[in-house]
Amino acid sequence: MTEPWKTLDSWQLEVLNSEGNIAVRKGRQVGASTVISIKAGETAVKKPNQKIIIIAKVERQALLLFEKVIAYIHAKYKGMIKKGKDKPTRHKLTLINNSSILCVPTGDSGYGVRGHTVDLLIADEAAFITDEVWNAVIPMLAVTKGTMWLLSSPFGKQGFFYRAFSDKRFKTFHISSEDCPRKDEKFLKQERERMTKAEYAQEYLGEFVDELHRFFSDELIKRVCVLDKQKLVSQVFPYFLGVDVARMGSDESSFEVLEREGDTLKQVEHIVTTKTLTTDTTSMILELDRKYNFRRIYIDDGGLGVAVFDNLLENTQTRRKVVPINNSRRSLDKDDKGKKKLMKEDLYNNLLRLMEQKKIFLLRNGEIKLSLRSIQYEYCEKGLRIYGNYSHIVEGLIRAAWSVKDKHLNIFITSV
Repeated sequence: MTEPWKTLDSWQLEVLNSEGNIAVRKGRQVGASTVISIKAGETAVKKPNQKIIIIAKVERQALLLFEKVIAYIHAKYKGMIKKGKDKPTRHKLTLINNSSILCVPTGDSGYGVRGHTVDLLIADEAAFITDEVWNAVIPMLAVTKGTMWLLSSPFGKQGFFYRAFSDKRFKTFHISSEDCPRKDEKFLKQERERMTKAEYAQEYLGEFVDELHRFFSDELIKRVCVLDKQKLVSQVFPYFLGVDVARMGSDESSFEVLEREGDTLKQVEHIVTTKTLTTDTTSMILELDRKYNFRRIYIDDGGLGVAVFDNLLENTQTRRKVVPINNSRRSLDKDDKGKKKLMKEDLYNNLLRLMEQKKIFLLRNGEIKLSLRSIQYEYCEKGLRIYGNYSHIVEGLIRAAWSVKDKHLNIFITSV
């Protein structure tokens, strides 16, 4: 195996050799999780009896970093990993020097991490972790006088992560995507043209910006995300499916199922798949349709989704149910009839209105809450711009929620 520290960037080497609390503010794909995983692995191996906890808002995020740490230790220090009854699990790794690494999602309150005593706390996407969670987490370090490592893309001028950059207890790092030696100039140029200045500054320059604002408030999210998943399918009321198909460069597809009772919608299913083929996505939709017998299937058929939409349109099981809602101006039916212009903001405003009027209730799920919380907006020259870096779940929800508006017309959406 190539020794990773021999190929690290200069800023990564500085992070690797830093002591005490650190906070890394980053643009996309700069290698922050790589250096933190190496640093965590080296700490666990070389310091006995260390208790290290990796946290993130949701399990999926926490696991990504945890798995990188495991991969590093397995490749370089395989003999240090305990076996037998103490062998690695999905959430815990124990070494023969009695150091351990635990992976824990924080949720909304931090309840799941209370009670631990920790030597090292690592927070991935720390900007999305709420102050309520930090109030529960930070006391874990009190007895050990432990250390915190925070890494995240920015999320506005708010929260514990933002304040860390003016806190003398933290050594801070800021690396933008444009500073990364492995940057793709052509890709970044395309992103600068696609995004507003504020969006690009946050996502790729790693800047804390004022212009972007939350679309869904924490209070509203808390009010509507109250349901537990149903064990049985009642089939008393009609069901609607909203699908956001993973795009190029994105790993996750979202499948959101809503039940409609009068003018009120209730979420009954939430599924996210990772790194799946379009044929697998089609199969998932067909399987869900056999379970719920959907009245309508609303799908994002832009990009890779066009293959899924075409397959559903050709299938006798779904051809009369599938409705495309996308960002491109393409023919939506064989006769090029029945098209209606729909703005992206119409879809988002419809979901917002339903939430405000207590006409939609969603599952009590961390991923759903995080996706809602990630949605931001700003006003620019072309109008309202709605954006989110974890938006795929909400993109599925806004499509399924359109069932309260749908007048059986094929529709397409435009965005600014």
